[in-house]
Amino acid sequence: MRITSSTSEPPRKRATHKAGESLNSPLSCSTPTPATVLSPVQKRLDDFRQQGRVQAGSLIISVFGDAALPRGGRIWLGSLIRLLEPLELNERLVRTSVFRLAKEEWLRTEPSGRRTDYLLTPSGQRRFEEASRHIYASSAPQWDRRWRLIVTVGDLAPKEREALRRALFWQGFGVIGGDCFVHPSADLSAAFDALIAEGLSDLLGKLKPLLAADAQFGNAANDVDMVHGAWNLERLADMYAEFVDRYQPVLAQLRADVQEDIDGESAFLLRTLLIHDYRRLLLRDPELPDVLLPAEWPGQKARLLCKEVYRRLLPASEGHLDTLFQLANGQTPEASPLLLERFREADPLA
Repeated sequence: MRITSSTSEPPRKRATHKAGESLNSPLSCSTPTPATVLSPVQKRLDDFRQQGRVQAGSLIISVFGDAALPRGGRIWLGSLIRLLEPLELNERLVRTSVFRLAKEEWLRTEPSGRRTDYLLTPSGQRRFEEASRHIYASSAPQWDRRWRLIVTVGDLAPKEREALRRALFWQGFGVIGGDCFVHPSADLSAAFDALIAEGLSDLLGKLKPLLAADAQFGNAANDVDMVHGAWNLERLADMYAEFVDRYQPVLAQLRADVQEDIDGESAFLLRTLLIHDYRRLLLRDPELPDVLLPAEWPGQKARLLCKEVYRRLLPASEGHLDTLFQLANGQTPEASPLLLERFREADPLA
């Protein structure tokens, strides 16, 4: 499947100076040059490049889930390096990061001649597919008014307890009293699969998964009380507000520049950062139903913003991938038509 864009990507120009021309000559410094005002798109890209420390492995996971999965879930390492180079992730960093992801059983390798493809492992693909249902949904899941619980029923060493808490935190679980993890809609089977993938299979015999309904006794604590005890919603709300502040100017630029499409490279890089930032928010978010959330919860605004920015970036970014995305055998797989179903329901561009 090819997603066409109305404009072709212009060649990138490099700054040059003539032989023998001094960079300290009077001509070069006689007139002050006004500071360049970056567009919101370029500012977001530059802000990322200027970070002191980049979690390259996490970013590569986002690239695999967003760009590689629709094209078969595999990519030649050299192609991945070229795609990420404009974000100033050097070859050594990318190689080291994918090697670690392979050790953690997210990825596996498959040689083809002198080249190597990196592929999602079966467990990695399951984790991506589960995450995709949340990331690209147009609305939060409906609540059946039952709570998903994981209760510890055996003694855990302090390091084991902390590893369990951290792993379930990244699946959106809250914790009550240190021994009970709670979520409004998680798939408990998928949650246990994720614990296995995190290397915590030895703990499963000490965990009891449960479904709980509200018995609604008169003066007992209610669902809202449990939410306030299990999650720090103020911190999550602040993070959603930061996401909105970061990408609202980008959306304004994309809406205004309808006659001057964004170039393919910038569209791909921005799409990658958008999904990377949004994915990390959703990993922390239990996706509580509206009745349990504070008024004017910023999560829904962030979802609608992400949806529209993503849909506007999709044609140009896919054109860029058609050019640079390659397998080790030199082929460029087409994207699945299911790519167009992302954020499809109630599409703001329709």
